[in-house]
Amino acid sequence: MTMFTTRPEILGRFGAVTSTHWIATAVGMSILEKGGNAFDAAVATGFVLQIVEPHLNGPGGDMPAIVYSAANDRVDVICAQGPAPAKATIEHYRSEGIDLIPGDGLLSTVIPGAFDGWMLMLRDYGTMTVREVLEPAIHYAEEGHPVLARVSATIAGLGDFFEKEWPTSHETWLPGGSAPAPESNFRNPVLAETWKRIIAEAEAAGSRERGIEAARNAFYRGFVAEAIQSYLDTAEVMDATGTRHKGVLSAEDMAGWQATVEEPLTYDYHGWQIAKTGPWGQGPVMLQSLALLKGYDLAAMDPLGPDFVHTVVEAMKLAYADREVYYGDPDFADVPLGALLSDVYNDGRRQLIGTEASMELRPGVVPGFEAQRKLALSVVGGLEKGAVYEPTMSHLTEKRGDTVHIDVVDRWGNMVSTTPSGGWLQSSPIIPGLGFCLNSRAQMFWLQPGLPTSLAPGKRPRTTLTPSLALKDGRPTLAFGTPGGDQQDQWQLAFFLRYVHHEGNLQAAIDQPLFHSTHFPASFYPRTSEPGGVMIEDRMGDATIAELRRRGHKLTVADGWSIGRLTAARRERDGLIRAAATPRLMQAYAVGR
Repeated sequence: MTMFTTRPEILGRFGAVTSTHWIATAVGMSILEKGGNAFDAAVATGFVLQIVEPHLNGPGGDMPAIVYSAANDRVDVICAQGPAPAKATIEHYRSEGIDLIPGDGLLSTVIPGAFDGWMLMLRDYGTMTVREVLEPAIHYAEEGHPVLARVSATIAGLGDFFEKEWPTSHETWLPGGSAPAPESNFRNPVLAETWKRIIAEAEAAGSRERGIEAARNAFYRGFVAEAIQSYLDTAEVMDATGTRHKGVLSAEDMAGWQATVEEPLTYDYHGWQIAKTGPWGQGPVMLQSLALLKGYDLAAMDPLGPDFVHTVVEAMKLAYADREVYYGDPDFADVPLGALLSDVYNDGRRQLIGTEASMELRPGVVPGFEAQRKLALSVVGGLEKGAVYEPTMSHLTEKRGDTVHIDVVDRWGNMVSTTPSGGWLQSSPIIPGLGFCLNSRAQMFWLQPGLPTSLAPGKRPRTTLTPSLALKDGRPTLAFGTPGGDQQDQWQLAFFLRYVHHEGNLQAAIDQPLFHSTHFPASFYPRTSEPGGVMIEDRMGDATIAELRRRGHKLTVADGWSIGRLTAARRERDGLIRAAATPRLMQAYAVGR
């Protein structure tokens, strides 16, 4: 089928960059034009997104990436998800009088991972220097950029709180005492100076590789870590609990950590092989959903019809229920991925998908994990009901942080899909002298022992960040992803299914109306859920919406262009490159030639 598209699918043979902000996309393309490869372009794009979308990501955040290196002919996962600090124990947090880790402040901070992940990508896959990839971000931090209306609204909504509780954030985000007006020129000169100092230390080291190592040392074992430690030694700040707390992160934690490279988790579906992160992220839920949906003739269903939406939603409910019981850092927990993705397991689980909307959280039973399943259900069963998620959608609160996404394909066949996040301006106070704040990723942990996601020092939080890279007939072909917290794999799943079964045009597949479930526990504080809940764009049509309600789904009907921020890029066997970006929120753009 062919649909009207809001924008053309970008075509070319030189390269393409697509991201959640047009300035960052343009910067990435400029790196390709200068002779850089996809990895150089992704790094530069990522640092610029920290400047132009500071409510969605920052230097103190985290970054998973799935990359294909044509030189190595290998798909890798870069894990730049920092773990919990050494002093982050359940006992300590309980002694602070809390049952859930708050979504902001200093108790919610883990080791900031994004910077080391970007430097690892640059060193091992890229070709450029630290200066070359940081200079565009320095320009926009120092000289300014037109502030997004959503950034302006976010800052304005937090102005009184910042002034009273987080004065360093007030100084940074409300210079002169007021929030920047939409489209006004906004600067972060302190952050620009931080990056300039990083460059100076890098260039003093000599070669490109030594310079990258010097930059990593400056951040994790040098002046950046020292500034963070100096601040945390005395800072005690207000957070979502309504009381003030000190953080537990230390310079020693930062000095002992580095980003890593690992193999992706993959699943075969209709001639495609989808590569995702391991269970320290939520990526396997997309693979589990595909394993369930493999038993349906989705090609015969109307992609805008009730059968398609119902079937996909019910499959996702089952996959996400398993996430709550089984997923976590595999360095700390035995995660039975072989069983969860097996045909036998999914043939049985598929029988649970009926004609009516399910209202229960129904994780599967894996032999040997019965006690863990029972414990997990007892924990999530006591959560408050009512959907609170993390999407950047105009009809929801402006104050919740989210994420950005980047896809890059170059003329040599290199591919990057990455979903940077965390360290957004709402996370915690600005660190004096650095121009950025820390993250709030620790809120993914539970304070009940015995779960794969129970808080423990050195453990990675189960992040929602989940880039995708798909191989067609064994050949790396498609990079795609989206911001959106728990919705990321839901929106990607709908996009991918429609692209594979119904719509061969990337832009058309992205433009189709989206939906997602709010049935399962949210990953973000205060961890609520809405049994049977589905948010759906009104463009899905009155007949589909009415039939879904008849089947028992508790629908929230959203504006027709408000759900999801998908981007995608593809390289054909003959070298033709395609790219697309969502028109939703009018920020994301794809460019290429």
